[in-house]
Amino acid sequence: MQIPCCFFSFHHLPPKAISMGIPIPDSVLIPTLTTLLLILSSMALSAQTPSHQTLLDCLSDHSNSPSSSPISQVTFFPDNPSYSPVLNSYIRNLRFASPTTPKPLFIVAPTHVSHIQATILCCRIHALEIRIRSGGHDYDGLSYVSDSPFVILDMFNLRSVAVDIEDESAWVDSGATLGEVYYKIAEKSKIHGFPAGVCPTVGVGGHLSGAGYGNLMRKFGVSVDNVVDALIVDVNGRVLDRETMGEDLFWAIRGGGGASFGVIVSWKFKLVLLPETVTVFRTEKTIEEGVVDILHKWQEIADTIDENLFIRVVILPVNKKTQKTAKAKFVSLFLGNAQKLFALMSERFPELGIKGEDCKEMSWIDSILFWSNYPIGTPLDVLLERQPNSEKFLKKKSDYVQEPISKAGLEGMMRKMIELKRPALTFNPYGGKMSQIPETETPFPHRAGNKYKIQYSVTWKEEGDEAAAKHLEMIRELYKYMTPYVSKSPRSAYLNYRDVDLGVNGIGNASYWEGSIWGRKYFKGNFDRLVKVKSMVDPDNFFKYEQSIPCVELEAFDSNGRAESL
Repeated sequence: MQIPCCFFSFHHLPPKAISMGIPIPDSVLIPTLTTLLLILSSMALSAQTPSHQTLLDCLSDHSNSPSSSPISQVTFFPDNPSYSPVLNSYIRNLRFASPTTPKPLFIVAPTHVSHIQATILCCRIHALEIRIRSGGHDYDGLSYVSDSPFVILDMFNLRSVAVDIEDESAWVDSGATLGEVYYKIAEKSKIHGFPAGVCPTVGVGGHLSGAGYGNLMRKFGVSVDNVVDALIVDVNGRVLDRETMGEDLFWAIRGGGGASFGVIVSWKFKLVLLPETVTVFRTEKTIEEGVVDILHKWQEIADTIDENLFIRVVILPVNKKTQKTAKAKFVSLFLGNAQKLFALMSERFPELGIKGEDCKEMSWIDSILFWSNYPIGTPLDVLLERQPNSEKFLKKKSDYVQEPISKAGLEGMMRKMIELKRPALTFNPYGGKMSQIPETETPFPHRAGNKYKIQYSVTWKEEGDEAAAKHLEMIRELYKYMTPYVSKSPRSAYLNYRDVDLGVNGIGNASYWEGSIWGRKYFKGNFDRLVKVKSMVDPDNFFKYEQSIPCVELEAFDSNGRAESL
């Protein structure tokens, strides 16, 4: 094993961490000489998996939590009856719930920041990798699966949401869900919100560290465009806020994938002002109803129309015994009343045929339920439920479209979907605020020049490798078919739609070039800066996984911050 180049010392926590009510001590004692001796003595044993008692003793020795919340109470080994329920409760993709899926040596579900610090320290001592899980929506399971010996740091117990309406901000723990965040905001205000995703069970930690987007992004940008502070536990066990971590690391965690750099405990973001009344509609059209022409017009207006309007399109094959066709569902959110929306649609998008009665006025918080496919009038406390309506086997992929697809191209796309029977496509429009923010502002680079993002999706219920292989081939075939119509050099992708098909790091420390194969697709020109930050804050590459940012020698970077010499 590698000996880490830095050792722990006393560190006083940022006052912000204490003021927001996170359960952390005023100071954390992290031993230096003891740490060195433990690491040296463990080197001879690192090839062997340590015993449960050895690991638990290590965790207990290095956790400074109050006696009322010992780390032993939130540590689950396979012989603990709670191990499987805890592991399975946040597996959102059944592909990674099979008996043959690699399992963690143990799970820590921290209730106290020192539990995180102890887990980092003990995993370094015993050469174990960490997977950090907030809501479990990582599409390819990278937050809870590994082929190397690993531990899950499961953040679901850390889910405080502290909304400050006077300051128009909120501090939110990484283990909170988006539904919990929206609910807490709505408790305090009818005119505030936060631009994030439309799936309430998604965890805040992963969502924000991968940028986070939703139906407010054309007005307010992606989620991290509104983040103003964060608390992170770094590889040396220090709890850092924006001031103490520095602007480079703060830049990197806002869209660069937080798990490459440390464990993000909580985020502070600015709330956005919304009208008391918003308007939604939902309608669908089939090929026989002229959907190709309608989609072609949508491409023309979706990214240029009023930034208060977001119109998503979901395209599905329809395979009935009496009919094989495809349809597109159009779902909207408008930050204004129904009269204004109807007038805007009549002027800019009459082809969709929206009528006045299609436009439903409601509060922003009720629109969250509408977009989550709950019936109008559903009680808001459904947002506090942490389990999705159903679990599925699934695979997702992503693309960006920069030039309108021709009508012939759209027709061919739909024919291909009908042929494949199962995969669906979701088009999310860009423009508005998204075109005004520079590519380099955060690691998330997909800004001006993108008309819309495509999400590819296939789900199935059949168990077994044969069913999985069949459906994976379907979505990969559709992805290949779309090659002429999407971004090139690189063919870009969205980090939060994790896709190991793009490439993965090998065992051990990935090289710059190995990481760049997939990294430039997610981050474009921002990849080099992410590598530089990673190399500064985690030089021994402790926080590594299949698509973590690689480390290099800092001397490899030129004066412009590029690593082209590697």
